Order: sequence, then structure tokens, then C-alpha cells
Amino acid sequence: MAAVKDTDCVLLLEWALPRVGLRWPGFRRVRRQVCKRIDRRMRVVGVAGPTAYMAYLNDHPREWTVLDGLCTVSISRFYRDRAVFDCLRDTVLPELAAQAAARTDPTVRCWSAGCASGEEPYTLSLIWGQGVGVRYPLADLAIVATDIDTCLLDRARVACYSSSSLRELPQSWIAQAFLRRDHTYCLRDEWKSCVEFRQQDVRIAQPPGPFDLVFCRNLVFTYFDAPLQRSVLARLAQQVRTNGFLVVGRHESLPSGGPFLPCPPGLGIYRRSP
Repeated sequence: MAAVKDTDCVLLLEWALPRVGLRWPGFRRVRRQVCKRIDRRMRVVGVAGPTAYMAYLNDHPREWTVLDGLCTVSISRFYRDRAVFDCLRDTVLPELAAQAAARTDPTVRCWSAGCASGEEPYTLSLIWGQGVGVRYPLADLAIVATDIDTCLLDRARVACYSSSSLRELPQSWIAQAFLRRDHTYCLRDEWKSCVEFRQQDVRIAQPPGPFDLVFCRNLVFTYFDAPLQRSVLARLAQQVRTNGFLVVGRHESLPSGGPFLPCPPGLGIYRRSP
């Protein structure tokens, strides 16, 4: 069976994605990753191409759940988007740490939604341990990291990465926080202890809040359709403390009318207004 052509896969995605609450424009640049998975799936179920797979989907309603899982996109590395994490390190986390230190429960609570293989929540742990936590010793950090993909979560718990995943980190951080094993770098246990991983679909479930800081980058506001974006944003708003922060992708925009204001503009960092 020949591999599916790009143009044929595009037609399939344009037809199928709206039926599972997703939007084609978000997948345009990453479609090849998804198309390869769909191609493998078509071989498993024994259909000869996208047109036949469309018919298969119509005849087998449970297959839509499988297709939905094939459309997850995971592109991540440590300290991805330096300007964003610099702002978190220099401004956002120190402010949250100072607020937490003055509370009865001095814990800065964070949620990383769509955490993939753990680079994002572990970057927070590194930033905290390499500076913020030292400056605010009365405050603690607790991170809940969620993803729909159990295989990615298993990789996150192991926390071993290629050098390319670490290329944005200072060498001093790598030397202090990682053990090298052949061609991989494994995060030491002390940097993993503040992160709890859970399997969840952000569309239907969230960990219990409230949170001081929520990450939802390059997921909801890239791949989900407009009604689903509004629905998820409303639930995120309930999870973020007043004056807490929501971080989305730099090139994403939030649906209008929510309680979040850019802080600062241009980085995808928003503060929840009262």
C-alpha cells in the first residue's frame, strides 16, 4: 500500500478535524507528523486511502476517538521561547513567590497543561531551584503537569532527553541538574520531586485549583476550534487565582471577553483580573 499523498491527507484533515472540535489552520505546519500516524492507522485497519478511511470513520463511530488521538502534536524542549521564560524567571515567579511567602500556605501552585514529555514543567523547576527559590526561601513550588498521551507522560517521568532538547539551557544548569548516560541527559531526582504528572484531557478535565500560574501553550488556542477554545478558557479562568497568570503561546491569541489581560504584551503572558 503506497503512502498517502500530502494533498490527500490535507483533504482528509480538512474534512475530519472540525468533527472532533479541531481546526485545520493550526495543523498546517505540523500536518506531516499527523499524516504519518494516519497513514500507519489506515494500514492497520486495511483501508486503501483517505477516501476509504472517511467511509471507515462513518461506518465505525469509535474510530473517531482513535483519529482524535492521532492528532495530538508534541513539539517541546527546555526553556522553549527564551523571552517568555526570562520574564517568568525575572518578574512573574518572584512576584508569585513573594505573595505565597505571605500566605498561610506558602506554595506557588502551577499547572502545565499539555506538558508532553515534561520539558516545560521541569524548566519551571530549574528556574525555581537555580534562583527564585533561593531568593524566597519561605516559599515552595508545586507543579501539576497533565497530558492526554500516556506514552509521553511515561517519558516525562523517566526524564531522559537528547542534547537537542537541552540546547537552550545554560551549561552550568545542565552540569548541576542532569546526569549524562551515553547520548542522553537524565534529570536528577531532586529536580523532579516538585512535579506530579497526571493523564488528563484538558477539554474535559482539570486538576483541582486554584493555581498561581497556568501554562497552556501551543495547544488549545492553536489546534482547537473557536467554541472549544471559549469553553476551555472559561474553565481555565476558574482555575487561576485573581492576579495569577496564564501563559499561552507567543503567537496565540485568547478569545475576547475573558478576565485575562496581557502582562506584559507580546509574550503570551496574561494576568487574571479581579
